[in-house]
This record gives sequence, C-alpha cells and structure tokens, in this order.
Amino acid sequence: MSPQEFDLARQQLLAKLKEKSVFFGDFLLSSGGRSPFYIDCRLTTLDPEGACLVGRVLNAMIQEELAVSGQRVKAVGGLTMGADPVALAIAIASFCEKSPVLLPAFSVRKAPKAHGQTKLIEGNFTAGDSVVVLDDVVTRGDSTLKAIESVEQAGGKVAFVAVLVDREEGGSEKIRAMGHKLLCAFKRVELTGVIP
Repeated sequence: MSPQEFDLARQQLLAKLKEKSVFFGDFLLSSGGRSPFYIDCRLTTLDPEGACLVGRVLNAMIQEELAVSGQRVKAVGGLTMGADPVALAIAIASFCEKSPVLLPAFSVRKAPKAHGQTKLIEGNFTAGDSVVVLDDVVTRGDSTLKAIESVEQAGGKVAFVAVLVDREEGGSEKIRAMGHKLLCAFKRVELTGVIP
C-alpha cells in the first residue's frame, strides 16, 4: 500500500469510527471509573466496510514495522473478543493485498476450554512462535497485558503490540513499561476531541 493509499484508508477508518463507535454521555467503564465518552470499536470492526478498513490500516502498520525492524512473526491475535475481529481483518488483508508477510490469526480465551484440547489460545499459534498482540481499545491495558501473559506462558514471544485506539489513560504506558513496543492507529483526541 502506498503512503497515499494508507492515508486515505486511515481517514476513511477515522470517519467510520467517529460515525459508528463514539458516544458521548456518562458511562461506567470496566475499570470502574466514569467517562464522558465511550468508544465501542466492535460496531466498526464488525461492520463490513469498517472491518475492511481496519484490516488494511493495521496490516499496513504491522508490515511497515516488520520491514523496518527486521522482526519475523507468525501470527496476530489477542484477548477475545475485542481483538478477534481485528485479528481476522488483518489476516484477510495480509492475504488479499499480497503482503510480504502473511499474518494468520489466533484468539486468546479468557479461560482454557474445558473439553477437547483444553487450549487457552485458539487458532494459528504454537509454542515458540513470535506474534503481534492486538487489541481494539487500550484503556488501562489489562486485557492486552493478559493476552501478552497468556502468549508468553504458552511458550510464545511477543514481537510488539498493535491497537486500533488508545484512550490515553495509562494503558499504553503500562504496556511499554513492560518492555513492549506499541503501535496505535488512533489516539482518543482524534476520535473524541477530548484531550487527555
């Protein structure tokens, strides 16, 4: 994807997120805090056009990071369910756009499956793999850190983290403090106009 194509796709995705995923009011967050806005990325990541744009934008960002850093990764994924549509969108985009690196998807369960292979990580992941951990929105970073911990406990290595939206409420700093590079497509001010 050329820089011009990336900029266009990013602007289209920003417009889609603002249209479908940003709400203003008084909201109770999973962290227990309250917020004058709420970002529900699933309304975009599960939308046909939104999913396509998410895949194109994040795939381009990941491909660029891999080209610059020289790292090799086997797959992308994160904690269900926020990361699931993001991972699948990136996987599809990496194939459809004939990207240098194909990016199969995996999903981290919140608890191991109680039957079958009793896996905690489903999909395209095996011990020893280097992967990109994803999230749709990072607030305090807890779900992203749980996904990182699960990957590492299963014998994987986290190359870096990529997120769709950073709410700029300490989560990205917490992830970086754990030694992980974090790529972010959008910051909250771009979606909400609310300065942290």
